[in-house]
Amino acid sequence: MGHDLLIYNALLLTLEPESRPWYQGYVAIQGSKIAAVGQASGIQNLPNATEYWNAGGSLVMPGLVNTHCHAAMTLFRGLADDLPLEQWLHQHIFPGESRWVDYDFVYTGALLAAAEMIRGGVTTVADAYFWEAGARQAFAEAGLRAVTAQGVIDFPAPGVPDGSDNLAVAREFIESGRRSPDGLITSTLFCHAPYTCSAGTLQGAKALTRSHNLPFFIHLAETRQEADQIRHQTGLSPTAYLDSLGLLDEKTVAVHAVWVDETDRQLLARRGVKISHCPESNLKLAAGVAPVAELIQEGAIVGLGTDGAASNNNLDLWGEMSLAAKIHKVVRQDPTVLPARQVVEMATRQGAQVLGLEDVTGSLAPGKDADLIVLELRQPHLTPMYDPFSHLVYTARAVDVQQVMVQGRWLMRHRELLTLDWQILREKVRGWAGKIMPGAAGFFQGMADQA
Repeated sequence: MGHDLLIYNALLLTLEPESRPWYQGYVAIQGSKIAAVGQASGIQNLPNATEYWNAGGSLVMPGLVNTHCHAAMTLFRGLADDLPLEQWLHQHIFPGESRWVDYDFVYTGALLAAAEMIRGGVTTVADAYFWEAGARQAFAEAGLRAVTAQGVIDFPAPGVPDGSDNLAVAREFIESGRRSPDGLITSTLFCHAPYTCSAGTLQGAKALTRSHNLPFFIHLAETRQEADQIRHQTGLSPTAYLDSLGLLDEKTVAVHAVWVDETDRQLLARRGVKISHCPESNLKLAAGVAPVAELIQEGAIVGLGTDGAASNNNLDLWGEMSLAAKIHKVVRQDPTVLPARQVVEMATRQGAQVLGLEDVTGSLAPGKDADLIVLELRQPHLTPMYDPFSHLVYTARAVDVQQVMVQGRWLMRHRELLTLDWQILREKVRGWAGKIMPGAAGFFQGMADQA
């Protein structure tokens, strides 16, 4: 009995622990699952299959895992740049959210984010925002695997005009998303930060996720100002403060974790807290550089995230890999810190661990879902290739991704999106951009006319 699909003649990176690159590798797919991986010197030695696809020497690997994103904020891309975080948030982002963000804004922005991420090889994303049901719908239509987290904050927010209703809205979001038929979408919660959520809100949200065995997301110690503010208010570091509330455990994902000292790092690792590292956003907002090498040394699991396109301006996880590998070498004055393979693991297998999805995705192994990407290697900037992992971190770009599959379904073939209509989506985005900045409408019309 044959498999449904056999991808063969590939440079195969399974990203399983201690695995090596396989030349003339293959992946056998049955339904939505990986049935087998291996290597064979000729087609006569391959397993039987209904359909064969010759990868032609392309690189096949697990899809990338984006552990932190605010997808809808693609519609705010480039709206307010070169500002400190607090000024950026309070003078531009929060007012913009109050005025514009509704279900359609989030739905449209998340569709745009999905298109960008699929074309960049992301197959799994952890997203956090308001009106998150809109993002949940968008990711389901796009075919992405997603952990969608409803934003929780104490003051009035989009979709929650009365801040005292925040936990009731959060509960309804979890309950309404419990039955994702294909298992691709998880619905959970994201508390914005310890300085925007009271102790009661933090504990209430964590209790909700804990009762459903769901991951819990929170921005933690992103800026020095946040760390100083929490210390002044509580006498504790942000990490110690969250621990005093009982929030730190293996289901908690701490996003950023920039201003964490040795005691904080040991506490995070001891509690099993997972870390989402967003280097580009941290640098652009001058928040600082998270002590990722030290966190890993303490035993913490660290994945990579892009953050939102309003504070990073792109959702390119290849750029995050390259920057993460380089910036920590400079900070530590040690070129051996975060070697290439380790960084690729952060963007794949370890990213899946951060989200609690390591049994489902993050590597190519029998029994896991068929979430994979294919990169075209026959290009000048990828020639010659001595070490595939080095190329992925220091040379490869999002545009090198040619095919994307999630759960055995092609989302992109030969750079063409199959689940999203880019022309229709582009018009929807153009409409929103014209509302947010009316002067931009003519520019977008000019682009449409030229196209």
